[in-house]
Amino acid sequence: MFKTVLFPVDQSREAREAAEKVVNIVKTYASRLIILSVVEPPAEEGAAPPSEVMSSPEAVAKLLSEAQSMFSQQGIEAEIIEREGKPAFTICDVADEVGADLIVMGCRGMGLTDDGASDSVTSRVINLSPCAVLIVP
Repeated sequence: MFKTVLFPVDQSREAREAAEKVVNIVKTYASRLIILSVVEPPAEEGAAPPSEVMSSPEAVAKLLSEAQSMFSQQGIEAEIIEREGKPAFTICDVADEVGADLIVMGCRGMGLTDDGASDSVTSRVINLSPCAVLIVP
């Protein structure tokens, strides 16, 4: 059912919690797992700056390596992809490129209100995704 699972990661607690669901899905369906992290470009003038951690290629590479190691300890071989761009658009582009059947991501809850809906990466991925999206609260 889910041949290819895309798991976008960042430093959030929600991403770590979503990892448990990813393990279950990948083992249940013998899925190919791709872990993605997006390096955010420098902020445009007047825009809110990206988090320092996710704008550092070195920190993102370390995050991906740690995530890959964590899945390896669970007996899951994972591919890693690092891209630069706006997170929601990049996640959907990569999902399309790799033929993902499912995107699994954590949710910080910011997009569940009218104030946060337009700024939420999660909301944008849900609206733009070429495949099913599982949001782990």
